[in-house]
Amino acid sequence: MNITDAIAILEEQVPNPSMGLPDELFYYISKTTPLVNVDLLIKDEKGRILLSWRNDQYCGKGWHVPGGIIRIKETLETRVKKVAETEIGVNNISFDTNPIALNQIINPEHDIRSHFISILYKCFLPSTFNPENKGLSNEDSGYLMWHDFCPDNLLKFHEIYRKYI
Repeated sequence: MNITDAIAILEEQVPNPSMGLPDELFYYISKTTPLVNVDLLIKDEKGRILLSWRNDQYCGKGWHVPGGIIRIKETLETRVKKVAETEIGVNNISFDTNPIALNQIINPEHDIRSHFISILYKCFLPSTFNPENKGLSNEDSGYLMWHDFCPDNLLKFHEIYRKYI
């Protein structure tokens, strides 16, 4: 099979990549090109920050700023709203449309999900927002919690955000 045939098969299997990609294809792409993502620095009027627990083979274990990979033909603002919806459970988040940081993150120890161009947005939720956590414990990936200060166990790759937290 040549590359053209392989691409034809992929196009048949994934007719609308803007809806996301199968994991195997996404991981392959992440081995061949940087991924562009948005990260959400979500604060309330008390200055607290909303962080999510993560524990996976690519990023490790610790607190992180919620974020997501931008899909093809998707605007940055749309991805901010979708991250808030899928990771936080909020359909209408307030955010500044001007990013507050642009960072390149490279993990030389991995081949998959090893290079990101990360765009940080300042977002706001009221202190009355109480994460549902849908039966998750504080050690489960996706568990959300308000923090009064930056925790010591922030993911290594999100240390670049410590100064904003």
